Amino acid sequence: MDKTIASLREAVADIGDGATLMIGGFGGSGAPIELIHALIDKGPKGLTVINNNAGNGHVGIAAMIEQGMVAKMICSFPRSADPKVFTDLYLAGEIELEIVPQGTLAERIRAGGAGIPAFYTPTAYGTDLADGKPVQEFEGRHYVQERWLKADFALIKAELGDRLGNLTYRMAARNFNPLMATAATRTIAQVTKIVPPGGIDPEHVVTPGIFVDAVVEVSDPKQEEILNREGAVYP
Repeated sequence: MDKTIASLREAVADIGDGATLMIGGFGGSGAPIELIHALIDKGPKGLTVINNNAGNGHVGIAAMIEQGMVAKMICSFPRSADPKVFTDLYLAGEIELEIVPQGTLAERIRAGGAGIPAFYTPTAYGTDLADGKPVQEFEGRHYVQERWLKADFALIKAELGDRLGNLTYRMAARNFNPLMATAATRTIAQVTKIVPPGGIDPEHVVTPGIFVDAVVEVSDPKQEEILNREGAVYP
């Protein structure tokens, strides 16, 4: 099955109002900037976005927020290098925030992909983040119940992809991307290069194609941090 998509616009065409999105990346590392900007061009509203942070500057996720597309952020670090866009809207009561400790965020996404509806972790016990959540004691220690995270769509970035959707990642860009690929109903991957089937050593495949629905080539992807240093604003 050929999963390649001819354009970024076509890749995000099915994402509509009210969708829940997982967007890969750890800061700018592994962030699918071109897919995000294509989605901004489409302009769906009322989105819930799951990411490690709430964006920086005026590109990527921050640009989505600035365009009024995001109703809720689920993330670990809402305040990063330049979080002004999110901060202003949050203080104005125009965007909802759910803070999740980083390890818990990763495990909630992994659980969603593995079909595990809930698990227990000691992280956040005794803090405001545990309010309203079930707590159990195991071997003399208290644990908080956390629920899985799933999404309608995952937007991820990889280095190599073949027509069947098998993916590899470049160094630290691996981060949340492989987890998110498993936890979404539809996974859309931008890759630096599309190779024919067999062009990736099976031993090097990180995300098997069974988890990927669409692959679009972006041969010269932009880096969020570089765009911000240049003062870029999107759109």
